[in-house]
Amino acid sequence: MFNAAVGGNTLTAEVRWCHQVVLCFEDQLERSSLHNNCGDSGGTAELVVLSEDYSVQDFKRCLVTLVVNLPWVVLLFPLVLVSGSQTPRKTFFLSFFLCVQECHLCASDMLFSCSVAVFILFLTAGSGTTVYDSYNEFVEEDDTPQLDYKNPYWCHSPGLTNGEVTCRSPRGGAHRSTLGTRCEMRCDRGYRLMGRSSIQCLPNRRWSGTAYCRRMRCHVLPIISHGRYSCTQGFVVDSRCDFTCAPGYRIEGEHSRTCQHGGSWSGVQPECSDTDPPKIKCPPSRLKVAEPGKLTARVTWDPPAATDTADKSLDVILVGQQPDTDFKEGANIIRYKVYDQARNRAACKFIVRVEVRRCPVLPPPMYGYLSCSSDGNNYGATCEYHCDGGYELKGVSSRVCQFNRNWGGSPAECVPMEIKSDVKTVSALLDQFYEKRRLLIMSAPNISDPDYQLQNVMIQKSDCGLDLRHVTVIELLGSPPRETGRIKERLLQFEVIEGLRQAFRISRYYFSMVLLDDLGLDRERFITPIASDELFSYIDSFMLDEEERERLELHRDFCD
Repeated sequence: MFNAAVGGNTLTAEVRWCHQVVLCFEDQLERSSLHNNCGDSGGTAELVVLSEDYSVQDFKRCLVTLVVNLPWVVLLFPLVLVSGSQTPRKTFFLSFFLCVQECHLCASDMLFSCSVAVFILFLTAGSGTTVYDSYNEFVEEDDTPQLDYKNPYWCHSPGLTNGEVTCRSPRGGAHRSTLGTRCEMRCDRGYRLMGRSSIQCLPNRRWSGTAYCRRMRCHVLPIISHGRYSCTQGFVVDSRCDFTCAPGYRIEGEHSRTCQHGGSWSGVQPECSDTDPPKIKCPPSRLKVAEPGKLTARVTWDPPAATDTADKSLDVILVGQQPDTDFKEGANIIRYKVYDQARNRAACKFIVRVEVRRCPVLPPPMYGYLSCSSDGNNYGATCEYHCDGGYELKGVSSRVCQFNRNWGGSPAECVPMEIKSDVKTVSALLDQFYEKRRLLIMSAPNISDPDYQLQNVMIQKSDCGLDLRHVTVIELLGSPPRETGRIKERLLQFEVIEGLRQAFRISRYYFSMVLLDDLGLDRERFITPIASDELFSYIDSFMLDEEERERLELHRDFCD
């Protein structure tokens, strides 16, 4: 409320339930057009005064601010002219057109900020009962309404879309529009009251304010990664939004959120997490027979492919032997594993079994041995027969293990070699023993020689041990013309006896022994009888190779 003296009169401006208004009055309150720069809206503000008898002499400017919400508002302001000596009061109306944009009006220093809708301006001045406009047109006075508290429709019946109006009237609850009625405005659930929550029917037959219900909304929910949501009523109050995740993902948190009264969502925003592991399938287990003559088999397969509902590209990790390589006999476990980006793990395995087909173990021949390739009795292995010195092979020389697990051919055997004692020369005799047997030549003056008698007893007792060591005994006894030579019971020719004595320098006149290797070389001489253990120890240490020692160990118990 502000007052000012105008030529002895009083100018009163009252702003009710509005924000500020700026009016810039010129020297006379006559028709003036106030243009603005509201852009394309083309809005103007026009002040129309229906009398030329009243003017403002002392006010070049009066500053009041107006804020309007509606796009265009036609405001009718009752202008009440009051004379100090005359009655009754006369009421006139100013028509004001406003645009709702923030703008500046460029006339008469008037600043205009568009935000609010309604105000009522009362102007009172001191004289006159009849008002003329600037064009000298006669306008009848408006009578001031007479207050009538009994009129049931003093104000128009209030209404509130999407809300409820509760009125209390001095004339009782059945009256909603009588003078003095006060109404409370409440919006339905999901709506917010904009404007006054309480209005009153005024003497000017208008309500003291306006209000409307604006629908409350929650903010738009953000999209969740790898998921989506669907809402029952959009983003208004009581709308429920249900969240779902893409295949391979699961909701972590609440599955739904509800728009609450007040414009906030219930709960917190959920997330879609990848909890499903990838899927991987290994190739089937397989059996492979080892190749002929080998204990391994080359096995190949296609690596498995992994899939995941969330990730498109996955790295499959092999744990075990690579495909297209040689696998050993038995079960070989092959594993594959895969991880997705969320470190969910999947794995599979299969078995590569390599079978080595085998024949029964082939026994060595009596007085002989076998030398076999590969593992001895596996598919494709070859075993060769060998006989000890003094024995000859009778039958096939080798046998092969076949796929049906049987040996090819028939077993061979070692039979004693046939010694030809009726040969005429020493070389013919020795050739029969070359690389086959060792020779122990024993010489004595006669059969009754005590050293010979003693040595002969020991030789007969160790006959099995000598045979294991491939030693053949040749005896040279006596002197010509009764000199004899023999290999067991087989007698030698005189020329052979004489040749042996000369070749190895063996005397007829005392006891002696000469040990020859399988090449016919003189390795050791003895001039006194020697025990069997000493003789065997010498032979084992200096005349046997490694293979012969191993076979000797296998058959050592044979002579016990």
